[in-house]
Amino acid sequence: MPSFDIVSRVDLAEVANAVNGVLREISQRYDFKDSRSTLEHKDGVITILADDEMKLRQLQELLKGHCARRKVDANALDFAKPERAAGQALRQTVTLKQGIDRELAKRLIKDIKGLKFKVQASVQGDELRISGKKRDELQKVIAHVKGLDVDRPLQFRNFRD
Repeated sequence: MPSFDIVSRVDLAEVANAVNGVLREISQRYDFKDSRSTLEHKDGVITILADDEMKLRQLQELLKGHCARRKVDANALDFAKPERAAGQALRQTVTLKQGIDRELAKRLIKDIKGLKFKVQASVQGDELRISGKKRDELQKVIAHVKGLDVDRPLQFRNFRD
């Protein structure tokens, strides 16, 4: 029976490359001269430390831009609320959205069932497995899911006949 998996994964090596690119760029920019602004990437969490609100916004835009250059979707970045650090400095954590959580899985299954195709959807950990008898219906499901407004990037893996 043909099937495929819907997953949401981010390449952590590409994120690390994007963070290194941002660090390289802020070391060369004049407006960041004599600034303590920096980024740190560890275990799927990026910590931004900026001197003030303006530099924080610039670092956010630089991070989004470098991630886009490295083919990492900006929707995978979850910016937390900035918090005060020492003095006027601001600290913000950016978590990388990995996997499909329960609410998103339920929403996707509901949308897929609403298409009235003869396919089955099941949650397997942080993935969603879609199986059916006809390849054409599975391809229509993929096209439909690509058109949905989802807050994280989705990939389609393991399409099997």
